[in-house]
Amino acid sequence: MDRKPHDAVILGGGLAGLTLALQLKGAYPDMDIVVLERQSRPLPVAAHKVGESTVEIAAHYFADTLGLRAHLEDAHIRKFGFRFFFSEGRDDLADVTELGVSAVLPTPSYQIDRGILENFLGDEACRRGIDFREGVTVRGFDIGAGTLPHTVRFETAAGTGDLQARWLLDASGRAGLMRRKLDLTRDNGHHANAVWFRIDDRLEIDGWCDDDAWKGRCEPPERWRSTNHLCGPGYWVWLIPLSSGAHSVGIVADATMHPLETMKTFDLALEWLQEHQPVVARHVASRRDKLLDFAFFRHFSYGCARMFSPDRWGLTGEAGAFLDPFYSPGSDFIAIANTYITLLVGLDRQGEQLNAHARHYERLFFSFYEGTLRMYRGQYNLFGDPEVLPIKVIWDYAYYWGVLCQIVFQERLGDAAFITRMGPELMTSADLNTEMQAFFQRWHAVSEGRNRKVMMDQRDLTWFATMNATLHDTLDDETLAHRLRENVRMMRSLAASIVERAAADHPSLREGNEHLLGAQDTPMELFARVA
Repeated sequence: MDRKPHDAVILGGGLAGLTLALQLKGAYPDMDIVVLERQSRPLPVAAHKVGESTVEIAAHYFADTLGLRAHLEDAHIRKFGFRFFFSEGRDDLADVTELGVSAVLPTPSYQIDRGILENFLGDEACRRGIDFREGVTVRGFDIGAGTLPHTVRFETAAGTGDLQARWLLDASGRAGLMRRKLDLTRDNGHHANAVWFRIDDRLEIDGWCDDDAWKGRCEPPERWRSTNHLCGPGYWVWLIPLSSGAHSVGIVADATMHPLETMKTFDLALEWLQEHQPVVARHVASRRDKLLDFAFFRHFSYGCARMFSPDRWGLTGEAGAFLDPFYSPGSDFIAIANTYITLLVGLDRQGEQLNAHARHYERLFFSFYEGTLRMYRGQYNLFGDPEVLPIKVIWDYAYYWGVLCQIVFQERLGDAAFITRMGPELMTSADLNTEMQAFFQRWHAVSEGRNRKVMMDQRDLTWFATMNATLHDTLDDETLAHRLRENVRMMRSLAASIVERAAADHPSLREGNEHLLGAQDTPMELFARVA
């Protein structure tokens, strides 16, 4: 047995585990941290793990909190935002409604090659003095009672061993070592499946159409750098470029509307694409000799009963709870969980009792999780609606940038006093989000789903672009409190503007939403109505 109790042992040296180790080491340079990883480096590029698209919180966390900006800029792809095409059964993307930006917004996000990133993170962990052990299989662990250390049993090519730790942190991904042992997995009511594969070639979506006007709407004309969503009823298809030159393709679908059995092999997936997204199918089929991998997840979304314990253990990444890849929130919630764990470790190092803090951080984590889950749960049926989904996307982004991003970017995740002070605003924003997600369903039920040949350019919404541009502002408590209040006021006005927009075509949608209409201050810009 390794008799020296380590300050922390992290089970899993993938994205969640290595970023947690780097954050802990950055906050507490004298920490003795061991990371145990089953796989050995170097990891393959392009065909390693799914989860390539990052959004603003994750990009901020990687670049600024962990100091990895140079690597992101040099080794990965600056994302051209999210882009949506309502192309169910259609062959020409220029003839359908497109939602996206004509030029990149100021706050960066990235397309990540997980093999390249995790190879780099492993090297960086070693450079920063972290004991990163590869080729190690965890065979079991015991949670120490009271102040006793935790014990981890492992196996390597050289034999078996044990080690002890004050903190035991599970970043084992879907293996969920601690979640499964402690029976923490919970059904969150969101039942969807995903299949994906990588093609060792660039899928240059910009060359898929001959329409010069369509090509000229983006500057530069590089839609391929976006996370492209090709949407239809009950599903969406992703196209994500990797810096290796490969492209990631995925199908994510409501489990009842598009059963996994219809797409769980590459040949079945290609047949499914030929029916639902023929333009994608054509370009994939012509490159089938360049297929790198194929995999699927059944019921990929799940909840977790506990994330952080005063008994000095915690979960992060897919070892804990997982949402949905539609807005790429996976790495966001890695950042949030890692930050709460880092704060708890710091309090423990100061000799603080952890019970109240662990409960508080866990409640906050789950409130952010549930608020985000509402964007997905029961919503896949409207994903093919070119009238409703673009407005829902704008709402979802306003909620994300206006509330959660503000708290994360301003480093207030663990500021109990500030969070308590802003409790009424946070509750109001959560209630508004719940109401609006239900409203989108009501609207979809009467929507005509008109699919115009038009690009809905998010940069045309001045307030939307401004929200993105100001995310990195440095704010003191008073200024941040003012901004959050203004953002909640803006969300009320946005909700009213959305109801008015929908009711212009369907007057019955005003019924039951009079309180939203009455709360409107100034109408918010939205895209031109569908004619």
